[in-house]
Amino acid sequence: MRRIVHAGLTAAIAVSPLVGLSCGVRQANAASAENGKALFLKVGCYECHGTQGQGAVTGPRLAPDPMPFEALSAFVRSTSRQMPPYRVKVLSEADLADIYAYLQSIPKPPDVKSLPQLNP
Repeated sequence: MRRIVHAGLTAAIAVSPLVGLSCGVRQANAASAENGKALFLKVGCYECHGTQGQGAVTGPRLAPDPMPFEALSAFVRSTSRQMPPYRVKVLSEADLADIYAYLQSIPKPPDVKSLPQLNP
């Protein structure tokens, strides 16, 4: 009986992160880019990543075309690099989803060839 319970517990533990990821995707899809922009500035993301996630010497580019939400969330929650981790107590899943929606809303810059100033 002990092995069956243990196997069931192991299966439940193995599946639970997947359930959380799918919830995270749904949150990201229903998020507010406007609120995300305000949070991006309030939490201080812009200090290293630029006001539009364009990146800088201190932090990599986040937008346009941000990494998948699941990867961003995993990194933000558990990073051990120069960026401090932002746990759920500091930045809720809904807030992170809003930030992600903001990053997704940032348009790609125009093609260099389409700018007359750069193509005499």
